Amino acid sequence: MKGLCLLGVLLLAEGVLHAAAKQFRDVMSHGRSSSHVRSHKKLHGWSPDQNQWNEKLYPFWEKGDPRWNDCWRGGKVVARLTSDSPALVGSNVTFAVNLQFPRCQKEDNDSNIVYDRICRNDSSDFSDEYVYNWTEWIDDCGWEICTSNNTHNVFPDGRPFPHHPGWRRRNFVYLFHTAGQYYQKTGGSSAIVSINTTNITLGKQMMVVSVYRRGHRTYVPVATASGIYVVTDQIPLYVNLSQKNDRNASDSVFIKDSPITFDVKIHDPSHYLNNSAISYEWDYGDGSGSFISNSPISTHTYTLQGNFSLNLTVQATIPVPCEPATPTPPLPTSPGATTQNSTSTANKTELTTPAITTKPPSNLDSPTSTGVMEDTPDGGCHIYRYGHYKTTISIVEGILQVNVIQMTSVQMTVAQGENSLVDFVVTCQGSLPTDACTIVSDPTCQVSQNVVCDPVEVTDQCLLTIRRAFNEPGTYCVNITLGDDTSQALASALISVNGAPGSSSRTVEGVLITSGFLVAFLIFVTLLLHKRYKEYKPIERSAEQVENREGLNVYFNNVKAVLFPGNNERDPLLKTKPGIV
Repeated sequence: MKGLCLLGVLLLAEGVLHAAAKQFRDVMSHGRSSSHVRSHKKLHGWSPDQNQWNEKLYPFWEKGDPRWNDCWRGGKVVARLTSDSPALVGSNVTFAVNLQFPRCQKEDNDSNIVYDRICRNDSSDFSDEYVYNWTEWIDDCGWEICTSNNTHNVFPDGRPFPHHPGWRRRNFVYLFHTAGQYYQKTGGSSAIVSINTTNITLGKQMMVVSVYRRGHRTYVPVATASGIYVVTDQIPLYVNLSQKNDRNASDSVFIKDSPITFDVKIHDPSHYLNNSAISYEWDYGDGSGSFISNSPISTHTYTLQGNFSLNLTVQATIPVPCEPATPTPPLPTSPGATTQNSTSTANKTELTTPAITTKPPSNLDSPTSTGVMEDTPDGGCHIYRYGHYKTTISIVEGILQVNVIQMTSVQMTVAQGENSLVDFVVTCQGSLPTDACTIVSDPTCQVSQNVVCDPVEVTDQCLLTIRRAFNEPGTYCVNITLGDDTSQALASALISVNGAPGSSSRTVEGVLITSGFLVAFLIFVTLLLHKRYKEYKPIERSAEQVENREGLNVYFNNVKAVLFPGNNERDPLLKTKPGIV
């Protein structure tokens, strides 16, 4: 009788201890409710969180426990958890954890934590080189000798550490938890883990990671982190819209009569769709109809102003392994017709293979997300996945083109100094500009030397004169940009400033005075020598610029300004003070 009572007490005590033992779900929940029974599909390589947790070797501290303040020398360690979510169901989602150590601490080549001698401040008093010298903690022995009788090199569930070539440098233990399962691994100051999303429920999911460091007798918790990731049956994508002369692509306002480029970017970091056939169906919303393409890049030009609804549907045909076909039971028939129906069914089975349709999950948002497995002519099977994009864009009148039609030197008085001034006569097509910017750069148009921007007022015709100063001889790249609220267009020119500053201006001035008495002679000399003797020589860059600037020699224009003063620009729409380039 006493023996039965003792046995009952022992069994009761064992039951109490078993009930009190912590499980992974208790430790990894970090304050979230875990009392409800959860049912999740098995993740490959992961373990259910009902397994026992070795709290003696891996102590568990609640949030706010004062022991967190002393778990790391010199401060606190922060774990940064990131993922490449969202993930299309069936693809892989990857998580990365990086440990951020306190200031002036870093990991060396042996994965020990040392003080950074370069990092200095008022409180940098390093009594030792190491924060943690784990190399000294591990005996100088082989893997088998060190681990055969060592219960220290195990995970919280009792499994031994895997034998890695660099096992001595793996002094942190990373414990990942999601969907009612956990994964454990050793590593240095960072760790990466990937999971396949086939068995993960669609929608938002939580990933939690706990990090332990190696201690003398136990492993010490140093940081925790969590993050949301998304699993979806819709292809994750975004569309990059761009247009020449568009001032701000993010405002969804674009210019009429100018092509817009639509570049589709599919988010597929695990390359799940690499072997899939992908098609793109566009509806630009302007009545031009649907356009289907196999290219992720398309262009379209809107010829009318207004607001338009852009719609895109992406279809991916994904090859998958074929599931065994389930034979369809024959329909009930009369005894006399059994043989005939059976023969007919058998013949039909030999000629055609029925399509296999996977049952869609109950939480799908739209019927287009259903995965349907079908046979292909080459004997394989595939499923369809879809992605959708919709936005509204506004089409407005904008500045389409800018041209520099004339470049003329400007006479200066002694009070204006020795700078050389040039007037650029500019025209544009489309809407009227509200501002103008001039960028003077080196001949390669790469190094900017001077930038001037001014508001302009143009009433009925896009024609204005922009005056800029040059204080040194040489060749310059001049970019002139006209813009309004939604658009901007650019024209470029290369000009050559010859001669010494000041003396060139005085030479032009003398020639202009003499020409009043020798008009015929100067015209003759000008026609023969203007290509060799000129103060500013435009350098053509394209056939269009050659046509626009042909015959616009700066020296010739100075002569023409004296001979025909009525044609000279006397009241430019934009003037700036001479500057130093």
